[in-house]
Amino acid sequence: TYKIIGGDQKQYGPVTAEELRQWIAEGRLSGESLILTQDGGTWQHLSALPEFADALRSQVGAPPVVGRTISADQVLTDEPEVCIGECLGVGWRFFASDAAFVFAVVLVVGVLNLVMAFTPFIGGIVHLLLSGVLTGGLYLACLRRMRGEPAAVGDVFAGFKLCFVQLMLAGALTTILTQIGFMVCIVPGIFLTVAWIFALPLAADKRLEFWSAMELSRKVVTRVWFKMFLLLVVAFLPVIAFNIFSGIKTGMMIYGMWAEANSDVMRLLEVFKQHSAELMAAGVKLALVGQAVLIVNMLFAVGALLHAYENLFGPRKP
Repeated sequence: TYKIIGGDQKQYGPVTAEELRQWIAEGRLSGESLILTQDGGTWQHLSALPEFADALRSQVGAPPVVGRTISADQVLTDEPEVCIGECLGVGWRFFASDAAFVFAVVLVVGVLNLVMAFTPFIGGIVHLLLSGVLTGGLYLACLRRMRGEPAAVGDVFAGFKLCFVQLMLAGALTTILTQIGFMVCIVPGIFLTVAWIFALPLAADKRLEFWSAMELSRKVVTRVWFKMFLLLVVAFLPVIAFNIFSGIKTGMMIYGMWAEANSDVMRLLEVFKQHSAELMAAGVKLALVGQAVLIVNMLFAVGALLHAYENLFGPRKP
């Protein structure tokens, strides 16, 4: 049996060799992970043990991520830094310097999310379960590129191999809970959206378990919540503006039908049936335009968001 230091800097074990091979396959461990054998001795890198060489070789296709491990205690102790202007500037420069790559990865993820969302019957469930995996892969691919590491467009699918379950759970759970927050009251929904903004990057980049990623994101972002809120508002202003426009347009359509029904609830149901095709067509059109706006917006926003992530969770400046 062995003891291991995970990506969250916590000690696990004793665990068997088979369990460790499974964790390696899931991307939770790398050759740089620290391990202690049953015989004791000193902690050493996992790559130093020949019995795990074959399992580690299967990770060759995934380039090692600089600074993958993270100390939650250190992150929470250090003073968080978020400079809105700097993040926005980096976001623009990242896109301008590598436009083809950024456009390709954002387009792939955007189109796949759109296809899942509009798949009949099961589309909503599939989108809920897989959108977090795809978005986590997008963040990971862009982080590698920003760090000067090799990264290809196909790396947006890395989440399916490296940490599928954790990204799926982080994406689905944050979506469900934030939607509940918006339904109960808008303010909790906004707070949770901002607080959990880095749950997916943490799960993909640092290989944290979904709840650990959500909690670490919440604890760190809460300390700079208003700055992160302002950064997200500015970075995603086109998406926010379109959603406001979409809400107003939808509200006007409903108000028009209410007026047509002469404020009669029973009559309103009949009016809805008469205009159901029109409503559906308008909804599809707004969804398609909204997704196009999001794709264009992400070209710039992804770099700004990930620079803030690096400031909060990356190596600290000396």
